[in-house]
Amino acid sequence: MASQIRVARPVRPLTGRWQRLPVEPAGDAALGISFRPLQAAAFGLDPRAVLTELLRYPFTVIRPAAYWDRMEPAPGRFDPGWLDWQVDAAQQAGKQVIICLGPVKAFGYPEFFVPPHHLPAPLPEGRLVTAESHRTLLAAGVEFITKVVGRYAARSPVVAWQVEHEPVDPLGMEHSWRLAAGFVRAEVAAVRAADPSRPVLLTGFLPVTAPVAAAQWWRTRDQGDSLAFAQEFADVVGVNYYPCHALTGAGSRAVYLDGRSSRLAARRYQQVANRAAANGQRLIISEIQAEPWETVTTPPSPGGAGMYSCLPEQMIASYNRCQRWSRQAAVPAGSFLLWGGEYWALRARQGDTSYLRAFGRLLEQASA
Repeated sequence: MASQIRVARPVRPLTGRWQRLPVEPAGDAALGISFRPLQAAAFGLDPRAVLTELLRYPFTVIRPAAYWDRMEPAPGRFDPGWLDWQVDAAQQAGKQVIICLGPVKAFGYPEFFVPPHHLPAPLPEGRLVTAESHRTLLAAGVEFITKVVGRYAARSPVVAWQVEHEPVDPLGMEHSWRLAAGFVRAEVAAVRAADPSRPVLLTGFLPVTAPVAAAQWWRTRDQGDSLAFAQEFADVVGVNYYPCHALTGAGSRAVYLDGRSSRLAARRYQQVANRAAANGQRLIISEIQAEPWETVTTPPSPGGAGMYSCLPEQMIASYNRCQRWSRQAAVPAGSFLLWGGEYWALRARQGDTSYLRAFGRLLEQASA
């Protein structure tokens, strides 16, 4: 455990190591990204311009999210325009699309997008949100995802539906409520009824350090974590991999959990892959950390420098690690999605193109 704790200066000099690191071949696996318009806007960027810029790169698959509060801004009003422009742009660029439906949880801070008119009281902390305790919320959520599936089921680029985000885990450290397994099962059933032809993706966080593994087990011990849930109910199991994140900071130093050389992560991944193979499930790496995870929700972007938790070369190193795990696994990962495209665009606007160039080099070398 002690070997996974680092005390370091958060701001680090940029290097050219990303230009020299070997890149593992992708083989038949698809490469891609997730897209977060809200994160782009939080950086002061135009989300449409950022998406246009990212779509110029030769990756295969992109994952946007159907944020419920954006697509139902008022009672009885369904506004698909929020997602239409993203799917349209992806289709025009020749990309495959995985849509995260939510409805309660979706990726991208704050990971909670229930419209206020569907939640008259906050979800109860320290308790499970069940199909029985929140019948009205579940019914409204099922109605919403059914509408979304109905709108995009005829779009050929759409290859899968993601239901919730790390569905039965707590919402970070900010909230202790959790969706009950029965609540999410009802949502999965609704998606399959609306579109039996496409697979359902469920994602889970891969613990890479002993403290995170212990905390995750303790907080989800009553019904299991999201990876365990995915292995029971998904067609495709998605693994979210973040090898380094800050815990706290004081002055010029920060404390990190750094699992970049963790054997725990490799063992846990192999366990997930073995069970997926036994269940006849597909497996993807749904998120690979490629932007900093520091002590604030918006990743810092210091001029002329980078952040300890994810420098450009670590984008490639993390991808390489996942590829090696995949080759050793009982079932190979079919896709590898990097996380952080909006941050790369921000860095480029500020004069540092190293993250985008590292991404471009990764795509070129992986496909060579």
